[in-house]
Amino acid sequence: MDIPRKSAKRMKLIRRGLIATTGLIVIAAVTVGVSRLEPASPTVDRRTLWLDKAKRGPMLRQVRGVGTLVSEDILWVPAGVAGRVVRILIEPGTVVEPNTVLLELHNPELELELFNAESEWKVAQARRTVQKAQLQGQLLQTEGSVAGHQASYDEALLQAEVDQKEYENDLISEQQIKLSKARVEQRKRVLEINKQCLEMSRNQTIPAQLAETDATVLKAESLYELKKIQVESLRVRAGAAGVLAQVKDKIEPGQSVSPSTIVAKITNPRKLKAQLKVPEAQARDLLLNLPAEVDTHHGTVVGKVSRIDPTVMEGNVTVDVSLGGELPLGARPDLSVVGTIEIERLDDILHVGRPVCASTEGATELFKVVEDGRYAMRTRVQFGRTSVSTIEILEGLQADDEIILSDMSQWDGQEKIRLK
Repeated sequence: MDIPRKSAKRMKLIRRGLIATTGLIVIAAVTVGVSRLEPASPTVDRRTLWLDKAKRGPMLRQVRGVGTLVSEDILWVPAGVAGRVVRILIEPGTVVEPNTVLLELHNPELELELFNAESEWKVAQARRTVQKAQLQGQLLQTEGSVAGHQASYDEALLQAEVDQKEYENDLISEQQIKLSKARVEQRKRVLEINKQCLEMSRNQTIPAQLAETDATVLKAESLYELKKIQVESLRVRAGAAGVLAQVKDKIEPGQSVSPSTIVAKITNPRKLKAQLKVPEAQARDLLLNLPAEVDTHHGTVVGKVSRIDPTVMEGNVTVDVSLGGELPLGARPDLSVVGTIEIERLDDILHVGRPVCASTEGATELFKVVEDGRYAMRTRVQFGRTSVSTIEILEGLQADDEIILSDMSQWDGQEKIRLK
């Protein structure tokens, strides 16, 4: 009969415990080792990235703005009177002369006012003619009266001379000679008074009355000329030689316009300037007379900054660039252009292509290519002055260091990426 051994059973339990303990230890060790391993770096295709190397040398600082060509000589044509547009004769882009009629307005009330003003002027002229004839007749009557008094005085004077001789020959009495002399003095005084009246009428009364009438006629004539000019202004003319340009609010037939409404714009196509919109962050270093180059997409033309708008509109500063030399073919008002303004030339500085996220005198983290181009490591870089496509490096990079300029925001959580 077999007798079971207690020691064999115990050894079997011990062996199983050792195996389980060993397994647990191995699993724990593997877990700790795996947890200490670095996560695999994400891989990025190099062909999809924009890279550049830091370089030491000269850097040209520039700012760029987009805009349009505008005429330096612009004549805004307003409506002189209120009216309704009945006909548009000239379309934008047409070459015009000063007397070219652009459009016609209609205003029946104004035409009636012209008729009334002309009638009042003619009535005033007729009244002046009648008054002038009446005053001329009164003057002739006064002259006739003076002539009669002159004849009466001459007669009295002659009679006094005859009476004097008769008195000397004792033919008449002393009272008679005194009466004769008194008659002469009386008629002389009457003659002088009538001459004064004639002189006053000729030099004062009649001219004053005619001046009042002339003023009335002149007032009526001025009103008539004003109404005539207003009626003539219903035919809106260019006022200057140039090219008709489109206004902001296009005028349509049948539209009613009020006085001073801008109905047309005349530009000089031979004298143009570029009007650029420069971002306000780049405009702080702009100065007058800085050199510039304007690309019209048909050619380039050089110029210089002639005006800087003191205000900021929608994040941009308006900069005018006067153009020198001959304009490229196809240059015309309202043509879209791109302008580059040269601020300064810097010598012997460390610079690189401008990254997407870089700003003037700012610091940012970029990926620097390391390990012979196989990886890119996140690096903090301090920047200085900027240009259109380059930026100055103050700290964080050395010459020949290569960085990624593209937008890497999708890898914000990564310190290192693998380049394929």
